[in-house]
Amino acid sequence: MPVKSILVWDFPVRVFHWLLVISFAGAWLTSEGESQQMLHYAFGYSACALVLFRIVWGVIGTRYARFSEFIKGPTETMHHIKALLTGKQYPGLGHNPVGALVMISLMILILLIGLTGYWTVKEYLGDLMGGAHEAISSLALAFVVAHVTAAIVMSFWQKENLVSSMLTGKKQGLPEQAIRYPQYIVGLLLMLAWAYCFYMVFGGNWPSLTS
Repeated sequence: MPVKSILVWDFPVRVFHWLLVISFAGAWLTSEGESQQMLHYAFGYSACALVLFRIVWGVIGTRYARFSEFIKGPTETMHHIKALLTGKQYPGLGHNPVGALVMISLMILILLIGLTGYWTVKEYLGDLMGGAHEAISSLALAFVVAHVTAAIVMSFWQKENLVSSMLTGKKQGLPEQAIRYPQYIVGLLLMLAWAYCFYMVFGGNWPSLTS
């Protein structure tokens, strides 16, 4: 049976991905200067909220969104790395094992950035938390650069635009491999929740997080 364009990434996964891009970039660009401090807090905390949602969605979401679909053990991950080095492509449609490691690592780093940022605001352990916050942020940026580079390289290698697939949710596959429901309502609720979180933090309505 010939392959065709099918739905792989549900709407909540795509919303999470692009809002996280906005939040991370926004937090990075507003990290300097007191005049942008509330914007920095708003982007940072809303990024953490997105990660918390993704953890839940990784358990109850659609097929390719679930952690059980793409998180593999050390043996299978090593086999995948060896396969990549020999020019073989990953047969699955979702995240490959290496991409999953990068994704999970980045999510953990973002939560650590949020935690150390909060402790910095509370002046916990003095300058130590501020230094940790900056170091973890730099490490997360390195993971982001690696992720973007890998997406570009794999797009050329697989002859399929992976960036476009995260916009449309579609990839090339067999009809029976497609997910049935795009989950638009969940995605829209996620957008509203992110906007609400951003607004509340930016407006100083949750002072325990910002002072």
